[in-house]
Amino acid sequence: MPSTQFKYVGKPLPRLDAADKVTGKAVYIADLDIPGAWVAGVLRSPVPAGRLKGIARDPAFDWSTVTVAIAADIPGINAVHMIRDDFIALVDEKITYNSQALALVAAPDEATLAAALAALTPDIEAVEPALTIEDSLAVKSRVWGDDNVMDDFRVNLGDVEKGFAEADIIVEHTYRTPLQEHIYLENCGMAAWPTPDGVEVAGSLQCPHYVHNALAMALDIHTDNIKVKQTVTGGAFGGKEDYPSVMAVWVGLLAKLSGHPVKLLYDRAEDMLVTPKRHPSKVIHKLGFKKDGTITAAEVDLYLDGGACTSMSKVVLARAILHSTGAYKVPHAKLRARAMATNTPPNGAFRGFGAPQAIYAIERQMDFAARALGMDPCAIRMKNVLRKGDAFPFGQVLEDGASAALILEDVVKRSDFLKKHSAYANQPEDIRVRMGVGLSLCMHGGGFTGAGEDKMGTTVEVEYLPNGNVEVLSGSTEMGQGTDTMLPMYVAEILQMPLERVSHPLPDTSRAPNSGPTAASRTAMFVGRAAVEAGENLLAKLMDYLGEKNGVRPDDYRDGVFYAGGKEAAKLDDVAKEWLMKRGRLAARGMVHPDTRYTWDEEKFHGTAYKGYSWLAQVLEAEVDLDTYEIRPKKATVSSEVGRAINPIQVDGQMAGGVLQSYGMGYMEDLTVGPDGKFSAHQLNAYLIPTTLDAPDFDVKVFEDPSPFGAFGAKGIGELSCDGGAPAVAGVVDNACGVYATEAPITGEKLFTMMQAKEEAEAGQ
Repeated sequence: MPSTQFKYVGKPLPRLDAADKVTGKAVYIADLDIPGAWVAGVLRSPVPAGRLKGIARDPAFDWSTVTVAIAADIPGINAVHMIRDDFIALVDEKITYNSQALALVAAPDEATLAAALAALTPDIEAVEPALTIEDSLAVKSRVWGDDNVMDDFRVNLGDVEKGFAEADIIVEHTYRTPLQEHIYLENCGMAAWPTPDGVEVAGSLQCPHYVHNALAMALDIHTDNIKVKQTVTGGAFGGKEDYPSVMAVWVGLLAKLSGHPVKLLYDRAEDMLVTPKRHPSKVIHKLGFKKDGTITAAEVDLYLDGGACTSMSKVVLARAILHSTGAYKVPHAKLRARAMATNTPPNGAFRGFGAPQAIYAIERQMDFAARALGMDPCAIRMKNVLRKGDAFPFGQVLEDGASAALILEDVVKRSDFLKKHSAYANQPEDIRVRMGVGLSLCMHGGGFTGAGEDKMGTTVEVEYLPNGNVEVLSGSTEMGQGTDTMLPMYVAEILQMPLERVSHPLPDTSRAPNSGPTAASRTAMFVGRAAVEAGENLLAKLMDYLGEKNGVRPDDYRDGVFYAGGKEAAKLDDVAKEWLMKRGRLAARGMVHPDTRYTWDEEKFHGTAYKGYSWLAQVLEAEVDLDTYEIRPKKATVSSEVGRAINPIQVDGQMAGGVLQSYGMGYMEDLTVGPDGKFSAHQLNAYLIPTTLDAPDFDVKVFEDPSPFGAFGAKGIGELSCDGGAPAVAGVVDNACGVYATEAPITGEKLFTMMQAKEEAEAGQ
């Protein structure tokens, strides 16, 4: 159905939350005035591995003025409920990473809090840590289990040995991608209030029902006595999927022990030093090619550094292996992916979660293969793109939305890539500021992997209020991506009422049903489906009511009016208000129902991995300054296919923002772990990210191929734009300088080293 048939869907509408945010009316957790609230702090481990023998308290400090919590004070299970319950809330004995929480303190003011933390001295016996993937594989330290392998997934297709035997060339390299910090605008923060039978928590978060479950397990409180509310959240990018559960357990525990409301707010330094990051990766990638560029076989050995415990690593790893051959047809494949535990802070979800690491490797492979075969980077990609009827190595056949060739052809044409790539490859050697273009192609599976969406039970409720307005109640959160506008658009479209009368309030677990986590690019596609059904069920409920009242059930509904037999039966508002007077609350729920036509074998890692794929191709044109060794993006041409652009202006913003964020991973954002297990940066003067001054001119074009699975045909787009920017940056450097990176980011120091090596190699010939 074309967008012209809709009143709201497909229209570039203003964000419904914009006015409050730009005028300062929005209340973030730091703005929340909590009378009588105490402040909280965390005593952390200064070593990455060791044994906690005890914590000494300075007798000169008056301990009656504060509340201190240690592992023994946790009434439930000493873990934060996530995918696995291995994230220890407070260290009992074994220390597994620098900054791990040893004890908590709540105090009536900041000065007392600082004094109390300074008066606590941990007695630690340090041991040798495993800080890298290589350390973990060698079991330099036992961080998780006997072998440090938290998860191990495999996909096999055909006969790999036969495929490589048929190849004319084999391209094999090892690729690495780095830690990446989210740098959401608002730092993490949570607050808790004790209640007679439980606790209430509020804060900056993505997944309120995750937090709710974590509190129940750690604090041993019945779920009915826990309430979790989202405050206005200033960005997340995945960084507030798991960690708010950790902070909620801490403040909830302190609130119960102290009897006071408790607030824990991070400044930028603490936020950067202790919160999850994007998983670093190591990918050993082998591809066989015929002379005409056709892929014959793929063998991939992929590792992610999960940090000290699972957090989100299992789902990140699953997505990584399923995206490891990219948007290309591979007849024979042997794929393996392992998440390794290290003595570093647990890594978690980050926009794209697993796909950017995997896409970096496969896209660099395509660039290296093109060079080896004397082909241009577009031709070798076009030769191998997945088309309708083709299958991924894990067995899923593309039945709809196979748009790789469409967007690749479009972006190459609009950017004039071939002409520029040829011209820039032949620049005189003495030019110090060179131009280059890089190309990448990627896709992103929408929603949870495999049967995840079928098992989730995603539920949304639509309620008609006495004032004539409608609320869309869900556990899905607004964190900058546009949910507070999109979900009301869906429901306003179904109810055919003014958009200004429909809202999506901040989730509150005492009111909002569990619609699953705000993650995995699932909100528009799957939560939207539940919202649409909830709106339809509300209309059906009122139709049934009119049928009971009049003896004839309406058979049509248009523009706020019910019709029976072609005649007006009643207006929606009139019927709804009558219902409220006679029957009370008027609400209806919708949900995502399991689809038994599609199967996923978790053990074999085979079947329908995702219900729909979004696609993106991009060409980056940039300067490379060989005096300063800076890369300066100039123009980004982006083509994407998103199913349905629900709000085109928001889609364009998602595309530009995510692409820029991925460029940061490609050449600027450099974060490492030191020998003490501590991150190398805790302020933005030491960790550079792209700003508006680094942003190229964007030329974004969006194609639509509506998905049968998503609301109004929508597919997930929030993460797609972050998947392919880093290899495009590397392609620029290939083209401009004739040096070929296998690691991101290409910082000035790394570029200098590569250019020096090139000059030495040429001088030695």
